[in-house]
Amino acid sequence: MASRDDSLSINNLFGVKGRVAVITGGGSGLGEMMAKAWVVNSGHVIIASRKEQALSKVCQELNALGTGKADYVVGDVSSKAGCLALCAEIKKKVNKIHVLVNNSGVSWGAPYDNVPEKEGWDKVLSMNVKSIFYMTSELTSLLAKDASNIDNASKAAAISLSNNLAVTLAPKFITVNAICPGVYPSRMTAYGLKKQSDMLNSQHPMGRIGTPEDMAGVFLFLATRAGAHISANYILTDGGSLASTSGHTKL
Repeated sequence: MASRDDSLSINNLFGVKGRVAVITGGGSGLGEMMAKAWVVNSGHVIIASRKEQALSKVCQELNALGTGKADYVVGDVSSKAGCLALCAEIKKKVNKIHVLVNNSGVSWGAPYDNVPEKEGWDKVLSMNVKSIFYMTSELTSLLAKDASNIDNASKAAAISLSNNLAVTLAPKFITVNAICPGVYPSRMTAYGLKKQSDMLNSQHPMGRIGTPEDMAGVFLFLATRAGAHISANYILTDGGSLASTSGHTKL
């Protein structure tokens, strides 16, 4: 009879019990989805954003599950000073983290030839790109204490930065990847979904937008032993939407 190989068990590959994840933008949307996935599976999550009321509500709901643990820290990652202050508060709560999710982000709705520099272009770059660098560099000492994962939910510049961070941090056994979501329910997509949800679903190759389960699956894969040999990659979680609008033909 073959001996049991626990290294290939679901619990070993995808288990998060006792592991700590820090998720910025964790008070709603994708961040909340990932935070819930972590706590449901007995992990400890620290969520962060500027809005304490939203953070407190999410933590109360997650802690009421009776599985893992949820804490929050109020902070603003739109500047280097804000990132450093947030990291200082995180370090007061834990001395080691296993997963960092740089999920905070903003968009700017305006014609491309009428985007203000400070409140538009600079704000978007600071939130979506610069914060990834400062949060990661400041928390590397906590991540480096164990095999760790960094997942960035963002766009092209963030993907390039993630690849560079992956190479830089590989000797510390820290993996860095980017999750590239299609349309998911969130504050950022709420208006569009309210006005055009039927059209979005009808034009999608699978006939639907993303769900919390879809995001949770990708996140747990990259953030656990199952994804330990994946780094400097980006994963599209859009149900084939991008390919269907990029000129690919059906076979």
